[in-house]
Amino acid sequence: MSSSTAVKPADDTATTQAGTATRSTGELVLDILSALARFGMAYVWINAGWQKVTESHINMVQTVEAYEIFTPYWSDLIAQVIGPLELAGGLLLLLGIKIRWAGGVSIGVLLIFIMGLYSAHTRGLVIDCGCFDPATADPQEGALLKSIWRDVAYLAVTAFMMWRPFKKFAIYP
Repeated sequence: MSSSTAVKPADDTATTQAGTATRSTGELVLDILSALARFGMAYVWINAGWQKVTESHINMVQTVEAYEIFTPYWSDLIAQVIGPLELAGGLLLLLGIKIRWAGGVSIGVLLIFIMGLYSAHTRGLVIDCGCFDPATADPQEGALLKSIWRDVAYLAVTAFMMWRPFKKFAIYP
């Protein structure tokens, strides 16, 4: 007489009666975190871009000029393109088009933002970063450091999203 004992899989993957493996709790948690990262960063970029696109061009140029990094020509150019680029990046993430590539571009842009914020902070400028709503600019001491740390957190979220992209509902992952 032989007795058969069920062997539990090495990981915490559950097995259905048909013998097919289902996702583990850990995998489900990672999927949820990945979805939150992708859609959360899509929201961040779309929100930031929309605020800039709907803002007056003169206010946007003044926001860029406040950093005292660029010439008037470059400030004007940056003010024209930054909003639409942020919108485009957010839409790529939302729709799931080239998720890792969009994440890489997002990290590059965040690094540029962090360098600009750090440059302004080290030179003692007290300016509003202009990140989300330039119309309600309220420069305060220490605000640039808070913006830097916020962007570092966005970097971490984006890196996680690139490491484990949530491909469900993606058009072209």
